[in-house]
Amino acid sequence: MAEFHRKRKRICQMCAGKSVDYKDVMIVSKYINEKGKIVPRRASGACAKHQRYIAMQVKRARFMALIPFVK
Repeated sequence: MAEFHRKRKRICQMCAGKSVDYKDVMIVSKYINEKGKIVPRRASGACAKHQRYIAMQVKRARFMALIPFVK
């Protein structure tokens, strides 16, 4: 019989208590890829509510020129 390997369910980091603020460039840069695009939910591990929040913070950081729009 074949063994099943269950994938562990990812826990959203924001639900666990960590926060993302547009002024903290190191944390915001974790959520953008090498081309400057916002990382999708399946890659970031965030829930839908917090993925929208992350996108808003990344866009604010871009507008304030803390991170580039395109790399």
